Amino acid sequence: MSKGLKIGLGVLAGIIIIAFIVISWFVGHYNTLVTMEEQVTQTWSQVENQYQRRADLIPNLVSTVKGVAEFEKETFTAVTEARSKVNQINVNSDMLNNPQAFQQFQAAQDNLGSALSRLLVTVEKYPDLKANENFLQLQAQLEGTENRISVERRNFNLAVQGFNTTIRQFPANFIAGIAGFSQKAYFQAVTGSDVAPKVEF
Repeated sequence: MSKGLKIGLGVLAGIIIIAFIVISWFVGHYNTLVTMEEQVTQTWSQVENQYQRRADLIPNLVSTVKGVAEFEKETFTAVTEARSKVNQINVNSDMLNNPQAFQQFQAAQDNLGSALSRLLVTVEKYPDLKANENFLQLQAQLEGTENRISVERRNFNLAVQGFNTTIRQFPANFIAGIAGFSQKAYFQAVTGSDVAPKVEF
């Protein structure tokens, strides 16, 4: 074997080894990004589950309250309309890549939460309702669901933070740009939640 052939084979072997290292590096980072994006999607589905649980409880809660507090029609209408708006939004994981759709979803959910709060404040006027076992069970389930929503939203934001941080750092930002990974939206606090509510007795 000639010296030139040996050098040529050595250079070719070096190029193959370097190409293998680069491809392995790229694939490793790409797979990490895929795993993190799936974590975001999974935590999003948990948020959706809790919102669905809340939506399923609302008709029973409203009908229980309606039986006792018939003249609170404005409150019932607000809850029903807010729930209807939430149900009109097509919820899927594609929403995570669309900040406007995500913001619309969050606004509808916040509006529903606000309407539910008004409904529960209305209940304070009716001692018979506060003693109703069915209502108390529904109220406890709703409070538990609201807590779960808060926890799942926090978990979602943590997953989004990890993903967004990774795709902004070098060299993952290079791979994210090539592979089409983009930042995900966070759940934000409701506007005005930084101001303490005014409580009057």
